[in-house]
Amino acid sequence: MTEMINKPETVQSAPEAPTAWSRRTLLKGAAAAAGTVIGSGAITGFPTIWAQNIKDVTLRQFGTGVSNLNAVADKVKEDLGFTLQMTALDSDAVSQRAVTQPKSYDIADIEYWICKKVFPAGVMQPMDTTRITNFDKIVPIFTSGKLTPDSKIAQGTAPHTVGFVASQDATTFATKQTSWVTLIPTIYNADTLGVRPDLVGRPITSWGDLFDPAFKGKASILNIPSIGIMDAAMVCEALGKVTYGDKGNMTKEEIDKTIAALIEAKKAGQFRAFWKSFDESVNLMASGEVVIQSMWSPAVAAVRAKGIPCVFQPLKEGYRAWGGGLGLAKHLTGLELDAAYEYINWYLSGWVGAYLNRQGYYSAVLDTARKFMSDDEWGYWMEGKPAQGDILSPDGKVMEKAGAVRDGGSFADRMGKVACWNSVMDEDRYMVRKWNEFIAA
Repeated sequence: MTEMINKPETVQSAPEAPTAWSRRTLLKGAAAAAGTVIGSGAITGFPTIWAQNIKDVTLRQFGTGVSNLNAVADKVKEDLGFTLQMTALDSDAVSQRAVTQPKSYDIADIEYWICKKVFPAGVMQPMDTTRITNFDKIVPIFTSGKLTPDSKIAQGTAPHTVGFVASQDATTFATKQTSWVTLIPTIYNADTLGVRPDLVGRPITSWGDLFDPAFKGKASILNIPSIGIMDAAMVCEALGKVTYGDKGNMTKEEIDKTIAALIEAKKAGQFRAFWKSFDESVNLMASGEVVIQSMWSPAVAAVRAKGIPCVFQPLKEGYRAWGGGLGLAKHLTGLELDAAYEYINWYLSGWVGAYLNRQGYYSAVLDTARKFMSDDEWGYWMEGKPAQGDILSPDGKVMEKAGAVRDGGSFADRMGKVACWNSVMDEDRYMVRKWNEFIAA
């Protein structure tokens, strides 16, 4: 990261000047973005038709509550002129709907591990990277799998392995970068355990601490099989219970050993609960019913916003990462398709990126997001620097006081220590069946 000069005292509000996405600018840019369509004769009088009809366009987007945010839909209406309808579901429901109800959405806001299940079904269309303005500025994790040239590619469903296809009609993933992508990355993070430092009574340094009998009846794990199994694998590996060839693609024997360890811990009374939603995780931790659990960064922030100590704990074994992106339904054509490309370009242009960064997530294009953040915000969220003034949430509430340092430090420190990605295994059906046995045990 480039060294910044921190502004003293208070955080400046996000600057509005850099937003180049005025209606007039969009009208100019839209013609270039849709040049091939115009050339084919599919659209005539462009961008006049755009100016007249864009207000009548409605795009239906669905995905998890992590990124299907009302503030984004409102800003789309303000900046782009069309309507974005959002539906938030849990990860399993997202995966099912994407495949079984492909006509019910225009834009799929899905995670890369879900893409591995969905894209081969032929319900989505590859996207042309030449129509994506900031594609060359996307964090390289999504294009090469490496944060830096010297980085080691993490285990699991690394986004770049399901990010590219060979052609406009392809449904199988390419083994190298092409000009056709399955998703345009938008949001990602490095996840770890949430901890109540006032209640655990000792430093937490390892994933293995989740199974410490000292926390009997006060631990929790995420009950989404494809994600929870990865947290469990981090725990089992840390404790030496299981040695994995690839935690993100376990053999049946490795799955059996992992589930056996979970059932043993459950029968010993280790777990207070299993959560699926953001709110559940917040309530468990805020109430003190749980003192250590799988957790998401903004959920930790939500607990702290209540005045309750909570830490997103860096661990010596590294992080479990996830990433999501926007994909286009196969049926999308014409003006709606053009509008979808404009929306994705707008998404990467900075305003949304800054909004996501302020929630504790990371944006796919860092350069543009930075333009919408103060130097102090950028220093705190991205560079691991102590806050010079109060750090505010996207809705203006104080999240951290001056002097606070982000858990886990800088972007490079956190994303540079990813051990595995959320994953879909070859033995996925077997894994889900065994996971359900654990929950029912």
